[in-house]
Amino acid sequence: MDLAIRLTILLTLFVIVASLGSGLFYLIRDRGESRRTLNALTVRITLSIILFVLIVIGFLTGTISPNSSPLS
Repeated sequence: MDLAIRLTILLTLFVIVASLGSGLFYLIRDRGESRRTLNALTVRITLSIILFVLIVIGFLTGTISPNSSPLS
């Protein structure tokens, strides 16, 4: 369980960064003429909420703790 939550948090962070990059790409390429930038923003906000919930679950279950070493 410990490793699963940590990997899910890392995966969510990478997908958020990818969504940010795709939003920037669509913003530059489409020049605001399509809804793809808005869709990328919606995905990023949804993933950020999921990440927040995962972090709270990690704190409540004791899987992650503030100021702990990643190797412990």
